Amino acid sequence: MIFTYNKEYVGDVLMIVVSDSKNEALEVERKGNVARVFQVDNQETVAWNIFQVSSLVDITGRGQVFLTDQEVEALNQELQKEGFAEQLVNDKTPKFVVGEILDVLVHPDSDHLHICQVKIAEDKVVQIVAGAPNVVQGLKTIVALPGAMMPSGSLIFPGELRGEKSFGMMCSPRELQLPNAPQKRGIIELGSDEVVGTPFDPAKHWQG
Repeated sequence: MIFTYNKEYVGDVLMIVVSDSKNEALEVERKGNVARVFQVDNQETVAWNIFQVSSLVDITGRGQVFLTDQEVEALNQELQKEGFAEQLVNDKTPKFVVGEILDVLVHPDSDHLHICQVKIAEDKVVQIVAGAPNVVQGLKTIVALPGAMMPSGSLIFPGELRGEKSFGMMCSPRELQLPNAPQKRGIIELGSDEVVGTPFDPAKHWQG
Protein backbone atom coordinates (compact mmCIF):
# COMPACT_ATOMS: atom_id res chain seq x y z
CA MET A 1 0.00 0.00 0.00
CA ILE A 2 1.49 3.32 -1.14
CA PHE A 3 0.39 6.73 0.13
CA THR A 4 1.03 9.74 -2.13
CA TYR A 5 0.22 13.41 -1.60
CA ASN A 6 0.91 16.55 -3.61
CA LYS A 7 -1.22 19.44 -2.39
CA GLU A 8 0.37 21.98 -4.73
CA TYR A 9 -0.48 20.16 -7.96
CA VAL A 10 -3.29 17.77 -7.05
CA GLY A 11 -5.02 19.43 -4.12
CA ASP A 12 -5.76 18.22 -0.61
CA VAL A 13 -6.15 14.61 -1.74
CA LEU A 14 -4.40 11.56 -0.33
CA MET A 15 -4.01 8.93 -3.04
CA ILE A 16 -3.61 5.37 -1.79
CA VAL A 17 -2.44 2.69 -4.21
CA VAL A 18 -3.47 -0.79 -3.09
CA SER A 19 -2.61 -2.99 -6.06
CA ASP A 20 -1.73 -3.00 -9.72
CA SER A 21 -4.72 -2.26 -11.96
CA LYS A 22 -3.11 -4.41 -14.72
CA ASN A 23 -4.62 -2.01 -17.28
CA GLU A 24 -8.07 -3.46 -16.57
CA ALA A 25 -11.25 -1.39 -16.86
CA LEU A 26 -11.84 0.65 -13.71
CA GLU A 27 -14.79 2.33 -12.05
CA VAL A 28 -15.03 4.78 -9.17
CA GLU A 29 -17.46 4.72 -6.25
CA ARG A 30 -17.55 7.94 -4.22
CA LYS A 31 -19.17 8.54 -0.87
CA GLY A 32 -18.56 11.91 0.75
CA ASN A 33 -14.83 12.63 0.68
CA VAL A 34 -13.85 9.02 -0.04
CA ALA A 35 -13.53 7.54 -3.52
CA ARG A 36 -12.86 3.87 -4.13
CA VAL A 37 -11.27 2.83 -7.45
CA PHE A 38 -11.91 -0.78 -8.39
CA GLN A 39 -11.66 -3.23 -11.26
CA VAL A 40 -14.90 -3.74 -13.12
CA ASP A 41 -14.49 -7.48 -13.72
CA ASN A 42 -13.72 -8.67 -10.19
CA GLN A 43 -14.64 -5.63 -8.04
CA GLU A 44 -11.13 -5.65 -6.52
CA THR A 45 -10.08 -2.34 -4.96
CA VAL A 46 -6.93 -0.93 -6.56
CA ALA A 47 -6.84 2.56 -5.02
CA TRP A 48 -8.50 5.07 -2.73
CA ASN A 49 -8.69 8.85 -2.95
CA ILE A 50 -9.45 10.70 0.26
CA PHE A 51 -10.40 14.33 -0.35
CA GLN A 52 -9.90 17.12 2.19
CA VAL A 53 -7.56 14.76 3.98
CA SER A 54 -5.98 17.54 6.06
CA SER A 55 -9.18 17.58 8.11
CA LEU A 56 -8.31 14.05 9.22
CA VAL A 57 -4.49 13.92 9.41
CA ASP A 58 -1.64 16.39 9.09
CA ILE A 59 0.46 15.61 6.02
CA THR A 60 3.43 17.85 5.28
CA GLY A 61 5.38 15.81 2.74
CA ARG A 62 5.08 15.61 -1.04
CA GLY A 63 5.20 12.53 -3.22
CA GLN A 64 5.27 9.27 -1.32
CA VAL A 65 4.41 9.85 2.34
CA PHE A 66 4.48 7.55 5.34
CA LEU A 67 1.73 7.54 7.95
CA THR A 68 1.62 6.38 11.55
CA ASP A 69 -0.72 3.63 12.66
CA GLN A 70 -2.81 6.28 14.42
CA GLU A 71 -3.15 8.29 11.20
CA VAL A 72 -4.17 5.19 9.24
CA GLU A 73 -6.75 4.43 11.92
CA ALA A 74 -8.19 7.94 11.44
CA LEU A 75 -8.51 7.19 7.72
CA ASN A 76 -10.17 3.86 8.44
CA GLN A 77 -12.70 5.61 10.64
CA GLU A 78 -13.50 7.91 7.71
CA LEU A 79 -13.97 4.91 5.41
CA GLN A 80 -16.26 3.30 7.94
CA LYS A 81 -18.23 6.50 8.43
CA GLU A 82 -18.91 6.68 4.69
CA GLY A 83 -20.09 3.07 4.61
CA PHE A 84 -17.05 1.25 3.22
CA ALA A 85 -16.35 -2.15 4.80
CA GLU A 86 -12.70 -2.43 3.74
CA GLN A 87 -9.83 -1.36 5.96
CA LEU A 88 -6.46 0.16 5.10
CA VAL A 89 -3.43 -1.77 6.33
CA ASN A 90 -0.33 0.24 7.23
CA ASP A 91 2.49 -1.80 5.74
CA LYS A 92 5.73 -0.37 7.14
CA THR A 93 8.09 -3.14 6.05
CA PRO A 94 11.09 -1.84 4.05
CA LYS A 95 10.56 -1.89 0.29
CA PHE A 96 14.20 -1.31 -0.71
CA VAL A 97 16.55 -3.91 0.76
CA VAL A 98 19.88 -5.61 0.21
CA GLY A 99 19.47 -8.74 -1.90
CA GLU A 100 21.82 -11.46 -3.09
CA ILE A 101 21.61 -13.17 -6.46
CA LEU A 102 21.68 -16.92 -5.82
CA ASP A 103 21.09 -18.19 -9.35
CA VAL A 104 21.01 -16.79 -12.89
CA LEU A 105 19.42 -18.37 -15.95
CA VAL A 106 19.20 -17.00 -19.47
CA HIS A 107 15.62 -16.08 -20.35
CA PRO A 108 14.42 -18.58 -22.97
CA ASP A 109 12.63 -15.88 -24.97
CA SER A 110 15.15 -13.02 -24.82
CA ASP A 111 18.74 -12.32 -25.82
CA HIS A 112 19.37 -9.93 -22.92
CA LEU A 113 17.06 -10.84 -20.02
CA HIS A 114 18.00 -13.15 -17.15
CA ILE A 115 15.83 -15.03 -14.67
CA CYS A 116 17.34 -14.57 -11.23
CA GLN A 117 16.64 -16.16 -7.87
CA VAL A 118 17.28 -13.42 -5.36
CA LYS A 119 17.51 -13.78 -1.61
CA ILE A 120 15.83 -10.78 0.05
CA ALA A 121 15.64 -12.06 3.65
CA GLU A 122 17.13 -14.87 5.67
CA ASP A 123 14.14 -17.06 4.87
CA LYS A 124 12.87 -15.66 1.56
CA VAL A 125 13.94 -15.99 -2.07
CA VAL A 126 12.06 -14.38 -4.95
CA GLN A 127 12.32 -14.57 -8.72
CA ILE A 128 13.27 -11.36 -10.53
CA VAL A 129 13.68 -10.97 -14.28
CA ALA A 130 16.48 -8.49 -15.02
CA GLY A 131 18.16 -7.05 -18.07
CA ALA A 132 21.20 -5.48 -16.40
CA PRO A 133 24.50 -6.53 -18.02
CA ASN A 134 26.27 -7.04 -14.66
CA VAL A 135 23.83 -9.58 -13.21
CA VAL A 136 25.92 -12.43 -11.82
CA GLN A 137 25.55 -15.17 -9.23
CA GLY A 138 26.73 -14.09 -5.79
CA LEU A 139 26.33 -10.35 -6.37
CA LYS A 140 24.68 -8.31 -3.64
CA THR A 141 22.61 -5.35 -4.75
CA ILE A 142 19.59 -3.20 -3.84
CA VAL A 143 16.18 -4.71 -4.57
CA ALA A 144 12.91 -2.78 -4.90
CA LEU A 145 10.15 -5.04 -3.64
CA PRO A 146 6.46 -5.03 -4.60
CA GLY A 147 4.86 -1.98 -3.02
CA ALA A 148 7.89 0.24 -3.61
CA MET A 149 7.69 3.63 -5.27
CA MET A 150 10.73 4.58 -7.33
CA PRO A 151 12.06 8.16 -7.21
CA SER A 152 10.60 8.62 -10.71
CA GLY A 153 7.13 7.89 -9.31
CA SER A 154 6.80 4.48 -10.96
CA LEU A 155 5.44 1.68 -8.80
CA ILE A 156 6.78 -1.83 -8.35
CA PHE A 157 4.27 -4.66 -8.51
CA PRO A 158 4.55 -8.38 -9.27
CA GLY A 159 4.44 -8.94 -13.01
CA GLU A 160 5.75 -10.91 -15.96
CA LEU A 161 8.47 -10.26 -18.51
CA ARG A 162 8.05 -12.35 -21.64
CA GLY A 163 6.13 -15.01 -19.80
CA GLU A 164 8.36 -15.26 -16.72
CA LYS A 165 7.09 -14.05 -13.34
CA SER A 166 9.02 -11.28 -11.60
CA PHE A 167 8.57 -10.14 -8.00
CA GLY A 168 10.57 -6.94 -7.76
CA MET A 169 13.42 -5.10 -9.44
CA MET A 170 17.16 -4.93 -8.90
CA CYS A 171 18.11 -1.26 -9.00
CA SER A 172 20.74 0.80 -10.73
CA PRO A 173 22.18 3.96 -9.13
CA ARG A 174 20.49 5.99 -11.87
CA GLU A 175 17.07 4.48 -11.15
CA LEU A 176 17.47 5.38 -7.47
CA GLN A 177 18.58 8.90 -8.49
CA LEU A 178 21.73 8.63 -6.41
CA PRO A 179 24.30 11.45 -6.57
CA ASN A 180 26.92 11.06 -9.32
CA ALA A 181 25.16 7.94 -10.60
CA PRO A 182 26.80 6.53 -13.74
CA GLN A 183 24.62 7.19 -16.78
CA LYS A 184 24.85 3.62 -17.97
CA ARG A 185 23.06 0.34 -17.45
CA GLY A 186 23.96 -1.86 -14.50
CA ILE A 187 22.63 -2.60 -11.03
CA ILE A 188 24.34 -1.43 -7.85
CA GLU A 189 27.22 -3.67 -6.81
CA LEU A 190 27.56 -3.97 -3.03
CA GLY A 191 30.33 -5.49 -0.95
CA SER A 192 30.08 -9.16 -0.05
CA ASP A 193 29.86 -8.27 3.65
CA GLU A 194 26.48 -6.53 3.29
CA VAL A 195 23.66 -8.32 5.13
CA VAL A 196 20.73 -9.56 3.05
CA GLY A 197 17.43 -7.93 4.05
CA THR A 198 19.03 -4.77 5.42
CA PRO A 199 16.95 -1.68 4.49
CA PHE A 200 18.55 0.49 1.81
CA ASP A 201 20.52 3.42 3.23
CA PRO A 202 22.02 5.69 0.55
CA ALA A 203 24.65 7.01 2.98
CA LYS A 204 25.84 3.48 3.68
CA HIS A 205 25.26 1.72 0.37
CA TRP A 206 26.39 4.35 -2.11
CA GLN A 207 29.72 6.15 -2.26
CA GLY A 208 29.30 7.73 -5.68
